[in-house]
Amino acid sequence: MTLEQLRIFVAVAEREHVTRASAALNLTQSAVSAAIQTLEGRFQVKLFHRVGRNITLSEAGRVFLDEARAVLARAAAAERALVDLSGLKRGRLVIAASQTIAVHWLPRHLARFRAAWPEIALSITIGNTAQVAHAVREGEAELGFVEGQGEAPMLAARPVAEDRLVLIAPPGHPWALSGAEPSAAALAAENWVMREPGSGTRAVLEAALRARGMAPEALRVVLELPANEAVRVAVAAGAGVSALSEYVITEALAAGRVLRVPLALPARHFRVLWHRERHRGHAATALLDLIAAETPAAHGGRVGDGD
Repeated sequence: MTLEQLRIFVAVAEREHVTRASAALNLTQSAVSAAIQTLEGRFQVKLFHRVGRNITLSEAGRVFLDEARAVLARAAAAERALVDLSGLKRGRLVIAASQTIAVHWLPRHLARFRAAWPEIALSITIGNTAQVAHAVREGEAELGFVEGQGEAPMLAARPVAEDRLVLIAPPGHPWALSGAEPSAAALAAENWVMREPGSGTRAVLEAALRARGMAPEALRVVLELPANEAVRVAVAAGAGVSALSEYVITEALAAGRVLRVPLALPARHFRVLWHRERHRGHAATALLDLIAAETPAAHGGRVGDGD
């Protein structure tokens, strides 16, 4: 069994499609199919169910997928350790980030990092806070950037920036026109457009409501959407109200597509996550030091290995 066979299997398993996997890997379909057939033939096990042109993971394939991902993560960690011996002359930094951060905050820092160390390849995946934490915990990403507050015993966390949620409503909404903070009864009676469970934005809003003595379950959620931009557009179209990051709504507020509603919501921190027991490479440390140099007040300076 080779790492290349594992890489091919994971690509096919995640897409459940040979053609899309071969395109992602820049391999021919025949090479991808041959790698899967070799694995199945050597161990006399079916990793996929094949029905016509469609494939789905078998139960054996589902079990093997977790193990294959773990092996690839360890191999990537070993490669990073060797690359570190060359300093920042070459290498790859894998980052996972939640949507608000990945779209509205992180890109300018990555651009500065790329200008300083052009030989370091950057790979970014986007998910909600729970997905980002999972990627760091499983070794699929070296650093994770989130706005949620979820705790994981194996992960260290440090604030890197500050943000604030803002309650927004569509143009002409009575809340936005009255200038008064809506009551708990009014919040419960309104239609809400929300991010999905697991989203840091939703978790922060729910924590703020609990701090005000209001159960989040009291909100009438009419739409759950997996992206900030989708929530913002739905609010602008009149589907309901929501709370989003200031980073997300700045342009929409300026254009009058949504209106700010007075509601005291606490500031929140963007945080970086890393695994306590895994080696953190020079590239990851360099990125964190670059961010710290620009916003030292948010996190007290450099992010040390012992945190």
